[in-house]
Amino acid sequence: MIKPLSPTDAAARLDELWSPRVLAEVDDAYVKVAKVQGTLAWHSHADEDELFYVLKGALRIELEDGVVELGEGQMCVVPKGVRHNPVAEQECHLLLIERKSTRHTGDEVTGLTRSIDEQRRPL
Repeated sequence: MIKPLSPTDAAARLDELWSPRVLAEVDDAYVKVAKVQGTLAWHSHADEDELFYVLKGALRIELEDGVVELGEGQMCVVPKGVRHNPVAEQECHLLLIERKSTRHTGDEVTGLTRSIDEQRRPL
């Protein structure tokens, strides 16, 4: 049976920062939610675009050639191959849409990097 989902409620229930969780699947993409604060890591995704939508708070996405500032209800797509570093000064809740092949921090591996199995854990 198809059930409605609330990305806002799902993100609020998360208890780990920078640990996205898969909320739904749409064809070859995952719809994820995350609770973030601080800095993730400079990284890129060679073959995948990444959509960031701010559910709550504000997110700064640092790019090699500038900065994108997002507030609640705003979104942007970081194109494949573009190095970026997400930063949230205060707690921020996100909805992310990424192809299933997208690795959390691209080729960079840090203590915050989460595998797809970790991201698929139940909320």
